[in-house]
Amino acid sequence: MRTKVIRLAAAMAASGLALAGCGSIKDKTATSGTGGRIGVTVPLLTSPFWQAYHNYVPRMAKQQGLDALPAVNADNDSAKLITDIGTLLTEGVRGLVVTPVDSAAVVAGLKQADNKGVPVVSVDVAPEGGKVAMVVRADNRAYGVNACDAIGRRIKSGKVVQVMGDLASVNGRDRSASFRDCMKQKYPALEVLEIPAEWKADKASSGLDSLLTANPDIKGVYLQAGGVYLAPAEQALKRKNLFFPAGDPRHVVTVSNDGIPQELAAIRSGDLDATVSQPADAYAEYGMYWLKKAMAGETFKPGPTDHGSQIVEISPGILEDQLPAPVVTKDNVDDRALWGNNL
Repeated sequence: MRTKVIRLAAAMAASGLALAGCGSIKDKTATSGTGGRIGVTVPLLTSPFWQAYHNYVPRMAKQQGLDALPAVNADNDSAKLITDIGTLLTEGVRGLVVTPVDSAAVVAGLKQADNKGVPVVSVDVAPEGGKVAMVVRADNRAYGVNACDAIGRRIKSGKVVQVMGDLASVNGRDRSASFRDCMKQKYPALEVLEIPAEWKADKASSGLDSLLTANPDIKGVYLQAGGVYLAPAEQALKRKNLFFPAGDPRHVVTVSNDGIPQELAAIRSGDLDATVSQPADAYAEYGMYWLKKAMAGETFKPGPTDHGSQIVEISPGILEDQLPAPVVTKDNVDDRALWGNNL
């Protein structure tokens, strides 16, 4: 299936020039100056996390003096994302902030933008190739390690399950591999079971139902996307009579990623043990920050930033601004610095 999507994306990229009409494309869309109309894509809008990011985008664009068109929803479809990129380019945008659905397939869209001289900033997900001015992202391997430690410190032995993201995305691969490796190295008495849920609530729900039926002794759950997986996971645990608050000996330790208000509320009630606050506000803010600079012709290099993060080269020619993503537990859940407490 992934191969089919990539082939379709490549075909769309090849036809991108025809969509733009004749003449010198780079000349028509030269990115002089720092302001201008930009396009933004979001991967899906069924998650409270991406709904929050979507709402931050126009505010952060205005803060940078950029005119953002309404964000386009890829609906978790790589082929649609490539089409959306092509459409935005034909509308004459001078910059793009894109969140890939598939780290490989998005390269076709990046080539379309490069052919037109339009700079791109990638948010949340790094592409496997192509040209981007910057990737704005947190360290997703740290997400998996933090979840591993949060579960491992609470459970001494038994079975735990990680509900994985889409393994076509570098985020899903990083979180899955780092959680698995950390468990093996630091908590060998814990057996890891896995559900490939592809960022889809229905797959998380059906996968957990099946796994909990076969393994009613599961003691921990890692949800790689709380915005999509938290509600179905809670419902699955309730259906199996395994939903008890922290402190109850029957409690299934549950850790997630995102930092949405619903997760913070679940931590307060004892239904969720911890989450990683993925910075929806900072993703929008620094996506626009780097795009404005790229539209002005600036280039970047590894090193510390002026906003407390670090730029690293994650692969040849691809730089990533690694933003902080704090772990949230009952000890700091009311911190007003958490974006989930400020909506």
